[in-house]
Amino acid sequence: MNDRKQTAKLNHVSIPATDLEESEAFYREVLGCTRVQAPNFGFPVCWMRLGDLQLHLQQVGPSADVLTYQHFAVSVSDFVSAYRVLHARGAFEEGTRYADLWILPSGELQMFARDPSGNLFEIDHPNMAELDMSAFETPPRRLEAEVTQTAEDRRATLFLQRSKAA
Repeated sequence: MNDRKQTAKLNHVSIPATDLEESEAFYREVLGCTRVQAPNFGFPVCWMRLGDLQLHLQQVGPSADVLTYQHFAVSVSDFVSAYRVLHARGAFEEGTRYADLWILPSGELQMFARDPSGNLFEIDHPNMAELDMSAFETPPRRLEAEVTQTAEDRRATLFLQRSKAA
């Protein structure tokens, strides 16, 4: 990492839900969350506004290992430096969808890693066009190339207030 101190802001928390509709109703009633558009990931998800942040629910089977899916996400001041540190530490998970960097239909970038205790976390960047894509050892995968997106899906954003993203 360079001499500049890395800064991070919480973006969202993602938790598994065995009954997506029931969980959505629960968080709507208890916390006042409202549903926001999500892209099509090829499996059921529900993104909800929770103040200035998001709560993401993802449908899982009743016997799913919740630690496989549960994660928090941050945006950072230097996405490429974070990638380099994670790569050097071997923090990227091999052989799962979380092993790859993803470009969402909005042009936002996601990368997933595991901390030393095995917890999954995500780092997001609001605009892939701002980054030198040759910095990544393996090119990011485009969600839209793998799962059909509607016009509405393409409007989904990880950054509720894009102008305030790190």
